[in-house]
Amino acid sequence: MVVLRGEILVRVLLDNISKFFGKVKAVSDLNLEIKDGEFVAFLGPSGCGKTTTLLMIAGIYKPSKGRILFDDEDVTDLPPKDRNVGMVFQSYALYPHMTVYDNIAFPLKLKKVPKQEIDRKVKEVAKLLQIDELLDRKPAQLSGGQRQRVALGRALVKEPDVLLLDEPLSNLDAKLRILMRAEIKRLQRELRITTIYVTHDQVEAMSMADRIAVMNKGRLQQYADPQTLYNKPANLFVAGFIGSPPMNLIEGSITERNGSYYFETHSFKYALPRDIGSLVASKTSEVILGVRPEDIRVIIDGRGSSDSAIIGTVYVVEPLGRDLLINVKINGVLIKILAPTDIRLESGQKIMFTINRAKLHIFDKKTGEAII
Repeated sequence: MVVLRGEILVRVLLDNISKFFGKVKAVSDLNLEIKDGEFVAFLGPSGCGKTTTLLMIAGIYKPSKGRILFDDEDVTDLPPKDRNVGMVFQSYALYPHMTVYDNIAFPLKLKKVPKQEIDRKVKEVAKLLQIDELLDRKPAQLSGGQRQRVALGRALVKEPDVLLLDEPLSNLDAKLRILMRAEIKRLQRELRITTIYVTHDQVEAMSMADRIAVMNKGRLQQYADPQTLYNKPANLFVAGFIGSPPMNLIEGSITERNGSYYFETHSFKYALPRDIGSLVASKTSEVILGVRPEDIRVIIDGRGSSDSAIIGTVYVVEPLGRDLLINVKINGVLIKILAPTDIRLESGQKIMFTINRAKLHIFDKKTGEAII
């Protein structure tokens, strides 16, 4: 195995950092710890502050307030060249007149590393990235995936303490993105570099990262491992952003009759377990019920029906290959259900379905915070 670095593991700490551009609050009061050797993704829609945060870690932007620490060293005022970070951009940013070899070697030449050492490191990283046969080519002679590997090589050859990746796969086609996701994850595991990866693609974040920082409007929404984000979203934003197809979110209220609790909308009524109903009712009556499409089961020919079954009308059926995505309408409320492909349904058909009570999510309508 090629080893480019020793056991130099760096922890990154963002201590209450904010970044303002005039009256625009790009990032507000962000506190985050990235452990040494960890792969962390910043995930969120365009304009949520994820790239601005990455550029503050790189030293390209200075925080308006707060501190950035690498291990216990405050690097807030250090310029990028003194932070020993490697950065890969969406645009690759390769020099078109230089060969692959010279593009990778460029940061070492700037540091005036001896020629023999440059040659050894460039060939090591090229072999690691499986581009050692392309060293004499120029960027115009490379595919998108090969260019991305060259950009990665240029970042890795410096043996950075922290690797920063800003939507590096966005310009690649779908098949190549899947391949490069696996390659980047393999490299990170092999080299054990503390890595921060910016993306708006939840599949990239969920499949690659140890932990994910979900951001929106400059604020951190939740910071957790992929399974926790999926199974226990902290608020409505995370619940709606994580998951494909997205979670069904239905507005309604909690009512109590003769000791039984119900979730009610203008379209239907759904019986809740007593412990859940009483807990939610003690906090608020106006809620949003969340349930993932895979946690809803269609009842065929009345088999397995119960008093908690809901009746709806098939609006449209979308074949997804492995599954069917059934869109069901109940008096104007649209609910998406994932079902096996052997179910035969037509638009306008009445169907019954049940919700897995163990997988219910209930959010406070006013605050958006998760109750259950």
